[in-house]
Amino acid sequence: MEQRLSFGETAKDAYRQFLALQKYLAGSSIDPELHELIKIRASMINGCAYCIDRHSADASARGETLRRIASLAAWEEAACYTETERAALALTDAMTLINKEGVPDDVWEGMNKYFSDVEICDIMSAIITINCFNRLAITTHMIPQDLRQAPLSSSSALNK
Repeated sequence: MEQRLSFGETAKDAYRQFLALQKYLAGSSIDPELHELIKIRASMINGCAYCIDRHSADASARGETLRRIASLAAWEEAACYTETERAALALTDAMTLINKEGVPDDVWEGMNKYFSDVEICDIMSAIITINCFNRLAITTHMIPQDLRQAPLSSSSALNK
């Protein structure tokens, strides 16, 4: 699979606006570790390999464990997340899959239990932003350069 186009190079003004929101979020009320979990979870739902790879690496660099990153695929069943993280992950799921049932009242109530109105707005902005980046990356076939490998051969390390 080849990248179709570089949105950032082709639509520079539009892309700068997306990056401006990212810059705002970096200094917002969202805990940076929670922000990475949100980005990874939405990217998992959307099937965005580029963003899963990028934000997993970012989370790992911040000290997040591989087990917690991998467990995001089944966060509702994993015991490793706090109630606050669970509330934000539930909103991430609901907003990313908004066409299914909207944002249920219990999800909204969970957010109000753990976050201020400003924090909720920042988390909503983070969810909207990563969904936007997922759609750009998937549509244009962005793949991390180091994941562009030839298929495994019979002499690969996995077969030894």
